[in-house]
Parts: sequence; C-alpha cells; structure tokens
Amino acid sequence: MQPGSNFTIPNALSLIRLLGVPVFFWLIVGPHKDGLAMLLLVGSAFTDWLDGYLARRLNQYSRLGELLDPAADRLYVVATLIALVIRDLVPWWVAGIIILRDLVMALVLIGLKRNGITGIPVHFVGKAATMNLLYALPLVLLGSFSGTLGHVAHIMGWAFLLWGIAMYWYAAVLYIQQIRTLEIRLFR
Repeated sequence: MQPGSNFTIPNALSLIRLLGVPVFFWLIVGPHKDGLAMLLLVGSAFTDWLDGYLARRLNQYSRLGELLDPAADRLYVVATLIALVIRDLVPWWVAGIIILRDLVMALVLIGLKRNGITGIPVHFVGKAATMNLLYALPLVLLGSFSGTLGHVAHIMGWAFLLWGIAMYWYAAVLYIQQIRTLEIRLFR
C-alpha cells in the first residue's frame, strides 16, 4: 500500500478505537459496568500500540492516521476524566487542569495553522505524559474496587495521574519553546 493512503489497517484500528469512546463512557456512567469498561480500555490500549506497530511495519503512514491516533488518545483521556468526575472518583479540578492543557495546545495549533504549519514533532515527554495518563485513569477506576487490589490500584493510579499531569504541562512548555524557535507569531 502506498504511504499516504487513507485506507490502511492502522487507520481502521484507530477508527475502531474512536468508536469505542462513547461505549466506554456509557459503561462507566450508565450501568457502572467498570469491568467491561476496563476490558474496552485494555483493548483500546492494545490497538493503540498495534496501529503504530503496523503503520511502521507495513509502511502505512497517512496524514489521517497522524490525526486519528492522537485524537483517539485525547478523547479516551477526556471521556475517562469526565466519567470519573461524574462518579466522584476524581475531583473536577484534576479534569480541569488536564483539559485546560489540551485547550492551550489547541489554541497553539490554530495559531500554527494560520502560519501554514500543520503540526510539530511529538516529544518523548509528550508521549510519556499521555501514557502516564492512560495508565493512571484506569488504575483510578480500578481503585474504586474493594480489597487489596483496589487499594494498590488507587495509590498507583494517583501516582501516575499526578506525574502524568506534571509531564503533560511540561510537554506543553517544550512544544511552545519549540514553536518559539520558528520565530513566528501565533496570534496577530
């Protein structure tokens, strides 16, 4: 398959992940089927890894894939945050800090597009921060379970969450510094 084609296996996996977001959200806030939600999240994490692996292995890169993959990550993070706030497992300010960072970066990307730049290279810190959040949120949900497993998951979940938030904002600072080296004005 030609690099740049939108009809790829990795894009199909990313699309399936995107379609799972509302199901995942409903499972947590609707019937409180946390076990099923966790399975869906594990499946999503696996397909997240698999779509990147297949894109590299099969040389199936596309601009659509570059957009779908992080969009699915962000939507899972936001959906999980909102669901955990609704369930009173995470305070609203935690969700606010993470969502505020995404809004800041969305404004930065709008400014970049106005200058004809469609994106910036992803930093390892940004990927690591996202992975911390993707580990943290299901652990926080698992922390609502009773027993030793729930207790350990609660502690680990909050450790990953706090570290992920710090790295998430640090990555935003790195991205903004990287953009400043381009010597463009984001907003005129």
